Amino acid sequence: MFAILLILILGSTDILATDYILRVEDPDIYTTCKEAPPGTIGLNEAFDVKMSVLHFNRGNWEPTVFNSLTPDFCNAMFNTNLFWYKYWFKNFENREEIQEKCLATQGTVLVYNSFVVVPRLNNVMGPPLKGRYKVVFLFETFNEYDERQPISVCFEISGEAEKIKN
Repeated sequence: MFAILLILILGSTDILATDYILRVEDPDIYTTCKEAPPGTIGLNEAFDVKMSVLHFNRGNWEPTVFNSLTPDFCNAMFNTNLFWYKYWFKNFENREEIQEKCLATQGTVLVYNSFVVVPRLNNVMGPPLKGRYKVVFLFETFNEYDERQPISVCFEISGEAEKIKN
């Protein structure tokens, strides 16, 4: 009996999953974060990247379950299994230099090949996503004692969630 119920639940999950795309509302795409002032990452410091998706509801931005924390970002940014690489960092023209120096080394310049980012969520299960959303990216630095530093860099992208017809 339990096995039949489990098969029915697992079999129906693909039916309930939906794909969404974020229709970006700001023509400049990136805006500075309202809650955290933008800053400059100190030289030779390790940093983590937090990505959070918020939903606009009744005049306020509310957190959602869509969040990601990538510790020690310099080691993670070229991991081909992570979305940072798949959708963003595979497009560096000077990949070898960035892998050697990372982003926190003075004089490092990011050179991108032209590419288009499609903000998309695949196989989302649960209640439908409707309305305005924003994705907040926060780069936080840490010193050699793994203590969070006061300077961070923050930017956000906002737009309207749209269900994709498959």
